Amino acid sequence: MATNKKGRGAEIRLDFQKNKVVYFMFVPVVIFFLVFHYYPMSGIILAFKDFKPAHGIWGSAFTGMFGFEHFVTFFSGVHAQRTITNTILISLYQLIFGFPMPIILAIMLNELRSPKFKKVMQTVTYFPHFISTVVVCGMITEFCLSDGLFNQISGFFGAEPISMLSEPGMFRTIYVASGIWQAMGWDSIIYLAAIAGIDTQLYEAASLDGAGRFKKIWHITLPGIKSTVVILLIMQIGKMMSVGSEKILLLYNPSTYKTADVISTYVYRKGLLDQDYSYSTAVNLFNSVINFALVYFANAVSRKLTETSLF
Repeated sequence: MATNKKGRGAEIRLDFQKNKVVYFMFVPVVIFFLVFHYYPMSGIILAFKDFKPAHGIWGSAFTGMFGFEHFVTFFSGVHAQRTITNTILISLYQLIFGFPMPIILAIMLNELRSPKFKKVMQTVTYFPHFISTVVVCGMITEFCLSDGLFNQISGFFGAEPISMLSEPGMFRTIYVASGIWQAMGWDSIIYLAAIAGIDTQLYEAASLDGAGRFKKIWHITLPGIKSTVVILLIMQIGKMMSVGSEKILLLYNPSTYKTADVISTYVYRKGLLDQDYSYSTAVNLFNSVINFALVYFANAVSRKLTETSLF
């Protein structure tokens, strides 16, 4: 055992001597993550305290006997069920309808035979990604007015004009559909890169065997990008409880709270508007723990079923 430890230590020293420039280049990255990502995590203790600005984080007293009073308040309140349900439903809609779209788009772009047309389509589909969220939400708001574009289109089919963003039942559809439009082009880049790495001889051999386009896609393209799809799916599942608050804050209103209010928007209102920092930290900590559990579970299932995993 001692010999193995000495041998391992010698390997580490030799590796450092050979690659010390690379290690020194890595130091700023380590410092950045320690200062801006790991050190701020000490603020999690706010979730268990009754924070008073005059006393500071460490001087404030713990809530209750074990510091779980904020968690009990959240789960026993009227907002827990609504925000958790809305967060899960919006995330599921994004996963079911949004996740496959970049894959489908990447395959469609890969099948285009005209290079010029392919570049045009790539530019058109990538462009929404570069539009700021504020501008996108402004466009959605204008289109969803009672005299907006969407109502004008639906009017051709005899539908009555309505203010769509004031209808609770339409909010999730608008949010998810606009998110797919904005992100699918940019997200397809990684799948196009994965497709480009597939050996072209496989397609040539399939052509000699008489395989058509759909058979090539099913038997070559999809298996070729399977590991990429699995990794990104795990990451998507790990973000299921983190529905972005910015876009929802710009689109929702009190009339749509029952279908639009998610955990992140609730944390925003309690933390920044009501200045209840301890309570909002507790709710957000619960959210982060669930996300960690989801990504760990998804990774374990993937490792068992597909032998592909993040860790």
